Amino acid sequence: MSDGVPCLWMRGGTSKGGYFLADDLPADRDGFLLRIMGSPDPRQIDGMGGADPLSSKVAVVQRSARPGVDVDYLFLQVFVDQAIVSDAQNCGNILAGVGPFAIERGLVAARDGITPVTIWMENTGQIAVAQVHTPGGRVTYAGDAAIDGVPGTAAPIPLMFRDTAGSSCGALLPTGQVVDMVAGTAVTLIDNGMPCVVIAAADLGISGHESRDALDGNAALKAQLEAIRLAAGPLMNLGDVAAKSVPKMMLVAPPAAGGHLAVRSFIPHRCHAGIGVLGAVSVATAALLPGSPAAAVARLPGGRQQTIVIEHPTGVTECVVTLDDAGQVAEAGMLRTARKLMDGRVFA
Repeated sequence: MSDGVPCLWMRGGTSKGGYFLADDLPADRDGFLLRIMGSPDPRQIDGMGGADPLSSKVAVVQRSARPGVDVDYLFLQVFVDQAIVSDAQNCGNILAGVGPFAIERGLVAARDGITPVTIWMENTGQIAVAQVHTPGGRVTYAGDAAIDGVPGTAAPIPLMFRDTAGSSCGALLPTGQVVDMVAGTAVTLIDNGMPCVVIAAADLGISGHESRDALDGNAALKAQLEAIRLAAGPLMNLGDVAAKSVPKMMLVAPPAAGGHLAVRSFIPHRCHAGIGVLGAVSVATAALLPGSPAAAVARLPGGRQQTIVIEHPTGVTECVVTLDDAGQVAEAGMLRTARKLMDGRVFA
């Protein structure tokens, strides 16, 4: 790859990574991505990765042939210290940059004002719609929207998700139960866009309000979480998850800073600085299920449409959930931002 490969490096939500057109990637896609990220290496010193799962991500985008869909988006997680490229999950943060990227690369014609981009998420076969600010027919990244975990402000990118229940596991509750006992711990196994194991932090001997560093340094806690995760994988129709980045582990606790629920998210082996977009949707959904660990500690606002404020180590994430007549989640979405960091060629 002496001539390099076209790439747009972008922050999407609270993550960042490389955005590629599918046709630009070489036949040995995974080998190429490991090389450009600098994996496997804890520092990723010989690549573009940031030595953190949140900054070792890739979006592969192409024009869609599906009716009513603009682009297809494949998310790939490039592991930092292992030679693994995984497509086992979506990423709602990297998703925030797909709409702008599609417009920048000419896959979607920009309107004057707001350009909606309908996105097929290949990892799970679901649809999201992003609203991208395009004054004068050009993408703008400047604006006054702020999201916790990202300094400053940027143009808002609202994301709405359609039919995400069971996207990876085949059902919202893959075991058919709100609560299961897994490795001796009461959990909710749920998938509303992201496979998650939701656990009361108190059941693991912590408050659920600890810092990210404190939790990452708790070897006994992480070993217990991994035992639960490995046992949960087959129950969630995910098979052996030892080498997979799902399910995510969500430790829930009562709110402490004016929100509705506190969460410490493991993705899956390191504590997240915030919470992933689709992980937040899944946890918010769990909080609406009577009898679940999340419902037991949440202080929800109530109503047909609820804005559920989820507290995490770097602030809060707001998830807007609309319920149907049966009280089930019909639609969920949230506000993200994105910023273009570099447009050029990357070398392997």
